[in-house]
Amino acid sequence: MKFIAFNVRDDERQYFETWIKENQIEVDLYTDEITPDNLDLVKGYDAVIALQPNEYPKEFFSKFAEFGGKVFSIRNVGVDNIDLEAAAQNNIPVTNVPAYSPNAIAEFSVTLLLQLLRNTEIFEKRMQANDYRWAPYVGKEIHDLTVGILGTGRIGQAAIQIYKGFGAKIVAFDPYHNPELEKEDIYVDSKEELYAKADVISLHMPATKQDEHMIDQDAIALMKDGVYIINTARGSLIDTKALLAALKSGKIAGAGLDTYEYENPIFNHDLRGQKIEDELFNELVSLDNVLVTPHVAFYTQTAVKNMVTVALDSAKSVIETGSAATLVKK
Repeated sequence: MKFIAFNVRDDERQYFETWIKENQIEVDLYTDEITPDNLDLVKGYDAVIALQPNEYPKEFFSKFAEFGGKVFSIRNVGVDNIDLEAAAQNNIPVTNVPAYSPNAIAEFSVTLLLQLLRNTEIFEKRMQANDYRWAPYVGKEIHDLTVGILGTGRIGQAAIQIYKGFGAKIVAFDPYHNPELEKEDIYVDSKEELYAKADVISLHMPATKQDEHMIDQDAIALMKDGVYIINTARGSLIDTKALLAALKSGKIAGAGLDTYEYENPIFNHDLRGQKIEDELFNELVSLDNVLVTPHVAFYTQTAVKNMVTVALDSAKSVIETGSAATLVKK
């Protein structure tokens, strides 16, 4: 058994090395992403372990199958950049890591909201200018608010528990109800009903074509004046132009964004001294009522360890048994 891992970061290496030692399986580590130019690297390997924001090459699965590959295992949840149809056609099972740390993302989403409610960005700028006045930036308290959770999977459930600890009223929407949450009578019948009731809307949904720009001009019009939007899910869920307009008009009081729909050329790159050509992004980050972070909600020691070890364990399981709990179905 022999694996190859792509786009391996320095912070992941210790977990790869520990797994290799414990399982006595060879895993070759590469820092490059999978591209059309390096597909021949996968020759001779049973499993490919990958993680990248960019699209995987369309010809990857046919090439990997030609080389006798057995499983493709990604170190994250989302499969929106993978051609699952091509994987199925070439009989290459795909596994993911569906729950590397729901708490990490849920905690970060609440962190963003807390900063927005207490105007920390504005006060930090004032203090840098030696301006220590309070007014007019009086804060708000979470327990006074109704928090709307869109998506009640593992991350959404973790966020609900945290918000309940603050004493907030919770409303939630998900087409697939969690039986335990149903007992708490927090579900509403539609996204539109949630928009009308929530003071805060927190997104915890996967990216699908159906939900692209789910938060658009029409959706925003249904929301309360002064609503807060938190997105630690996927950038494509929000129409950024519509969001910007609503932030400027005051319809939306603030936005905490760990994702951005055109983030790939920007996030996790060192762009110091360079001009960012994305004017939409530049305008977004210039606003005092917006917090943007570079897709780091997941980025904790617990999550990184789980992403590596679960991906490797899943690949090993598929090769040894033909199946794994983390198999992705087309």
